[in-house]
Amino acid sequence: MLSVADHCLRSTDYINVIVADKQKHLQFTTIDEAVLHCTKGMGLWPRASTDAGEDPDVVLACCGDVATMEALAAAAILRERVPDLKLRFVNVVDLFKLQPDSQHPHGSCDRDFDSLFTADRPIIFNFHGYPWLIHKLAYRFKGHENMHVRGYKEKGNINTPLELAMLNETSRFNLVIDVIDHVPALQTRAAHLKEEMRNAIIESTQYAHEHGTDRPEITNWVWPF
Repeated sequence: MLSVADHCLRSTDYINVIVADKQKHLQFTTIDEAVLHCTKGMGLWPRASTDAGEDPDVVLACCGDVATMEALAAAAILRERVPDLKLRFVNVVDLFKLQPDSQHPHGSCDRDFDSLFTADRPIIFNFHGYPWLIHKLAYRFKGHENMHVRGYKEKGNINTPLELAMLNETSRFNLVIDVIDHVPALQTRAAHLKEEMRNAIIESTQYAHEHGTDRPEITNWVWPF
């Protein structure tokens, strides 16, 4: 957030709107890393990826604070339980990067978009807004045909953070299931993990209803690697 504020304070000829809540959030980058990342608008997070030097089996992308945390938690589960999976983790902070550069000055050329997201591998995109927006922005790129977006479905009311994510299918458990479903090599091999994720959704929902809060291992979750 500091890097975004820094950009807003230094920029000219812009109308900047900063929307922030009052909750504490995990920080996954240093300030210098954040400035570089926000300057680019989107990019790879090597610490959450396992495809270095190889073609990825799947791209796990995200935009938004809670959506990013849930995507990182899903990446951590997959790294532990499916260690041979080649996962590429992409984070987006400037949605206009998902448009062609012919449509917006912040946009991406075909070469850069395909290099980052690939043109032929499944892309699981976790978004804190309506899913259709991502499709509307990225539909001109080749990789869009392989893009599966999770986002707000207008489900939930007074819920715990994880319960709200599960209701809208943007939770870590739902994302792991999505990866399993869209990576052919995992569809049968990871059946047991998929069943665990389904059980975790039910158990986490029951816990939230009983206690009014998420389980401690969810509330206190940190990146484990």
